[in-house]
Amino acid sequence: MNEESTIRVMIVDDHAIVREGLKQVLADTDDILVTGEAANGLEAIRLARARQGDIMLLDITMPDRNGIEVLKQIHKEIPELSIIMLSMHREDQYAIRSLKAGAVGYLNKQSAPNELVQAIRQVSEGNKYISPALAQELARHVAEDSGKAPHESLSDREFQTLLMIAAGKSVSDIAAELSLSVKTVSEYRSRLLSKMVLKNNAELMHYAIRHGLVIE
Repeated sequence: MNEESTIRVMIVDDHAIVREGLKQVLADTDDILVTGEAANGLEAIRLARARQGDIMLLDITMPDRNGIEVLKQIHKEIPELSIIMLSMHREDQYAIRSLKAGAVGYLNKQSAPNELVQAIRQVSEGNKYISPALAQELARHVAEDSGKAPHESLSDREFQTLLMIAAGKSVSDIAAELSLSVKTVSEYRSRLLSKMVLKNNAELMHYAIRHGLVIE
C-alpha cells in the first residue's frame, strides 16, 4: 500500500460490533486504512486532536454527547478534518442539520456497507458525499416555499428530545440515555413544546407521525 495515497480513517461508534463491521468493509480495500477508533464523543475529540486520520466516521447517537455537538466542536477546532456522519435515523431527520454543522457527508448505517467506500473516496478528493435519497430531500427543502416546519426551528438537543419522546421514551429514559439530568431534559421538552405550539406528548407524537419523523 502506497502511504502517500492511503486514506486514513477513524471510526467513532459506541457499539463495538458496528466498528468491527465497518472495519471489515474497509479491510477489503487497497487504499483505505483504519488508523483509530473511539466509543464516545470525548474519545472522538481526543482522536481528532491527535490527528490520527484524514476522515472521521462519526455516529450521531452516543452515550455521552450528541454527535452533532461533537461534530461542531471538532469542526471548530480542526476544520481540515473531514467528517462523515453515521446514523440509524432517516436521512431527512438529521442529514441537513449535520451538513449545516460542518459534516461533508451523511450515511444511514443500513446503507453504509454499500456506500461507505464510495463516500470515503469521494470525500478524500475534496467533495461532499450525498446519497441519492438525501439529494432528493435537499431538493425538496430548496423547492419548498411555505417556510420552515415548526420542528426545523428547534436546537439539536431539542430536536433529539422530540424524536426520543415521539419514540415513546419517558423523560427519565431520555435523561439516562443522554447522561443528562431529568430537569435538563424536562427543560428541553418544555422549550420544544413552546416553540412548536403543542400542549403535551400526545400532540407531539401526532406531529412527529404526521411529518414522517417516526414510523407509525
